[in-house]
Amino acid sequence: MTRPLMIVNFVVVLVAIALDQVIKAIVVATMPLGAAIELVPFLALFHARNTGIAFSMFAGLGDVGLSLLAGAVLVVVLILWWKTPAERLLTHFGLAIIVGGAIGNLIDRVRLGYVVDYVYFHTPAFDFAVFNLADACITVGAIIILLDEFVLVRSGPDDAAGSSDGR
Repeated sequence: MTRPLMIVNFVVVLVAIALDQVIKAIVVATMPLGAAIELVPFLALFHARNTGIAFSMFAGLGDVGLSLLAGAVLVVVLILWWKTPAERLLTHFGLAIIVGGAIGNLIDRVRLGYVVDYVYFHTPAFDFAVFNLADACITVGAIIILLDEFVLVRSGPDDAAGSSDGR
């Protein structure tokens, strides 16, 4: 990884962490736990605590277990990131926002023992889990990586050359 790319990636991670933590602090300071502010008919701010990981899975592992699990996943992502070729800029951006989101939630988990969630999508017939910006960063980052890996890279100029050799 080149030095300029490392700097850009570091800035993206810091921005993701900072935005996540600032929004969570505003929600905690201005909304009682369980309070909702309807923004549009299908979207609300809803102050919630998540004692598990995504969609409250593994809540029974406790603070230390979940923090260790999150830390281990973060180490794996960092290793994959380090091994990603520098020219894969979209993948680097996806990994940067994943790392920023993971660190943002890990800060909550270690500091508070839970993660502050606040985005609530819902309809009269459907309730989606409450989540936060860090969760969105992790999800969007994963989608970006998948698009880069399976759609954009395969449709690049090397694709035509690759198809002639029987691959």
